[in-house]
Amino acid sequence: MAPPSAKRPAPAADPTYTISALAHEFALTTRAIRFYEDEGMLSPERRGQARIYRERERVRLKLILRGKRLGLSLSEIREILDLYEVSRNERAQLAKFLEVLAERRARLLQQREDIDAVLAEIDGVERDCRRRLREEGGAPKPAAAARKARSG
Repeated sequence: MAPPSAKRPAPAADPTYTISALAHEFALTTRAIRFYEDEGMLSPERRGQARIYRERERVRLKLILRGKRLGLSLSEIREILDLYEVSRNERAQLAKFLEVLAERRARLLQQREDIDAVLAEIDGVERDCRRRLREEGGAPKPAAAARKARSG
């Protein structure tokens, strides 16, 4: 009788994906995936004309899309992905990601301040316009009524 360890099944083969399967999974076009390849962010195996994607490429694509949703540039995303390739651990990658996220947060907070300032200015201009209209004797006619009055 063989020892129990001898009966262990062989590890499952690394799953593979076609470009169409990844496009469907992530709701992308195949052209978008090829763009990330052209940018050096994905590197599938080639079998003739066919592209074969492994789990590594699937995860990288997932991270690229997450970075894009967060508003990161492709160069920022590439730098974060490449850190893992160089060190083969997540520590440097996570530290860089935190740095990039902090910068992104700061930019968004500044944009929020800018938007709030513009909205406040719009509120002031609207109040001034309404006040001036009241002083001149009422609200303007709706556009359709004004056209009818001119033509009739």
